[in-house]
Amino acid sequence: MKGLKTHVYGLNHTKIPRVPKCNQLTFNRSFPNNICWVNPEAVRIMSGPECCQNPPAISSGGESGELLQIGSLNSYVSGNPDSKVAVLLVSDVFGYEAPKLRQLADKVAAAGYYVVVPDFFHGDPLTSITKIGDWLKNHAPEQAVEFAKPVIQTLKEKGITKIGAAGFCWGAKVVVELAKDGEIQFAALLHPSFVTVDDIKGVKVPTGILGAEIDKMSPPELVKEFEAALVANEVNNFAKIYPGVSHGWTIRYKDEDAAEVKCAEEAHQDLVEWFGKCL
Repeated sequence: MKGLKTHVYGLNHTKIPRVPKCNQLTFNRSFPNNICWVNPEAVRIMSGPECCQNPPAISSGGESGELLQIGSLNSYVSGNPDSKVAVLLVSDVFGYEAPKLRQLADKVAAAGYYVVVPDFFHGDPLTSITKIGDWLKNHAPEQAVEFAKPVIQTLKEKGITKIGAAGFCWGAKVVVELAKDGEIQFAALLHPSFVTVDDIKGVKVPTGILGAEIDKMSPPELVKEFEAALVANEVNNFAKIYPGVSHGWTIRYKDEDAAEVKCAEEAHQDLVEWFGKCL
């Protein structure tokens, strides 16, 4: 892996209808670098429509995986159980039952990985009747890090020799902490929330960052700082901003928005390709 550094800011190889090319993006938003999960401003932003819009409709069909208990957590599992490489997908606040998250798990599994999507919320994802500030008091990302460790240990006991993780929104903070602790061997952060530059400075494993152009939790200039921190520490990395889309789009895209769907599909492919480069 030494020497592999990929940092791409845009979609020059793909044209998406009605959205600007990457070289037309500007990094002109301001946002504090020191947010963390308890930061009231971060919670206020996360409570807005950007972070919680288009919540998933829970369904039980269309997936190719199965439900298992791994490390005491109920988990959606997809892929070859004999694979030596596992990938954890850590959900956003809407939890592991989200259909588009499970469909993405199936896509990643199709590339040869054993994919596990644990229920880090123990059956209590964010709902429309829950205030996110109250919900976060009981579901801090730091708590989920401890829940993840038995899952990782179970996978190792199963014969898995390499484990990566991808985190979405809330889940990105969990993945960053696992990457700092050396619990995983490669990582990806998709439209991350609560992640700071100092967090990224502590990461020692190859890390990809997939960000949205329209994102108050991780605006493009913050993603650029994340990349700079990884480069400065000689950590192999991939960073990309997807124009015209908003926070959460990779697993909460609107099916009726062709441009958003296409951008999500491109992000999914980039994610799979990044994992492949980390092996």
